[in-house]
Amino acid sequence: MKRTAATSLILLVSATALSAETFSADVWADNWFEMRINGAQVAEDSVPITTERSFNAESFDFEAERPFVIGLVAKDFKENDTGLEYIGTRRQQMGDGGLIAQIKDATGATVAVSNSDWQCLVIHTAPLDKSCEGAANPVAGEGACAFEVMDEPDGWDQAGFDASHWPQASIFSAREVSPKDGYDRIDWVSEAQLIWGPDLEQSNTVLCRLTVR
Repeated sequence: MKRTAATSLILLVSATALSAETFSADVWADNWFEMRINGAQVAEDSVPITTERSFNAESFDFEAERPFVIGLVAKDFKENDTGLEYIGTRRQQMGDGGLIAQIKDATGATVAVSNSDWQCLVIHTAPLDKSCEGAANPVAGEGACAFEVMDEPDGWDQAGFDASHWPQASIFSAREVSPKDGYDRIDWVSEAQLIWGPDLEQSNTVLCRLTVR
């Protein structure tokens, strides 16, 4: 049988479609997250990070072909690069983050959960000195309110990226994170853990990745 280029393309598309699966995901973040699969966004927190106490959970579906890379961008709210919130009020403080996620296949079997298998890189750390929290006039980049920031590495959320030097995710208890407002709406599997960068208060933006095989 003679096979044309168009026929070959149809067969290729059909094979890809047959190998793709539908997955369901639950994610809770303090305060905001974006999920990418192989570099393409599949979900974003529906509540803006600027919303006070925006601790909501999101449940959504996506399609992917295994293996695939999950890339999660997670951010804790900060008013500026001091890393503080409620600046100039009696509530002035460092915020604290936290993230939990679970992914199931079409049969309901769990294929991924947030745990120490994930690798998380902090790209915004502030303040570098926690005494900044008590400063009468905190200024980003000055004194105790110094900060560190970096751009997202190119291709970090895609297959082939070398994350061997990235640290493993840090694990925190529910008591440490105090998850609320949406967290209790999800029936989390026992294996799912709350993760973040090394410090709940100083790690303000974290990139977390995992390959699902």
